Amino acid sequence: MRPEEAREPRRRTLRAAFTPVRVALAGVVAAAAVSAFLVVDSHRIDSAPRGGDARCSDVVDRLPDEVDAGSRDWALGDGVASWGDRALVLRCGVDELQPSVNLCVSADGVDWVLDEDRMKAEGVSVLTTYGRSPAVEVTYDGPREDVGGILVELNGAVDRIPQQRRCIGASDTL
Repeated sequence: MRPEEAREPRRRTLRAAFTPVRVALAGVVAAAAVSAFLVVDSHRIDSAPRGGDARCSDVVDRLPDEVDAGSRDWALGDGVASWGDRALVLRCGVDELQPSVNLCVSADGVDWVLDEDRMKAEGVSVLTTYGRSPAVEVTYDGPREDVGGILVELNGAVDRIPQQRRCIGASDTL
């Protein structure tokens, strides 16, 4: 048998494997896989270090479907939720705060500390619960006057984590 004749069956097999329909189908499958990955990845929010804590799951399960920032988004990650196309993001399981001089506000019995440095640098309101373990962080990219109402709306879920310490102000120490 001549070498050309030995290669001929292989050429026919490769031609049959790469028909235009099969190539097009493979392209569609690849595009769908990439699109699915991008859609799923766009809904991913970085989980906090303790986001998998059972108390965080309880918090996320009790969060409202709507808050002032908008409707709840589809979000992937442990202990996370978002609303209004990520205008408002909640992450449960962040590190507990140590006492600080940052502004602390109490909204219906839940103490929240404002990260003043991030607000000045990034223009977003970042608040973290104080005295609760695991702690909950809320990042809001919207009008500052809406923050108080949003915190009150989230408190029904957040207050499920017991508070061990409370914020104190200068008037509490004098």
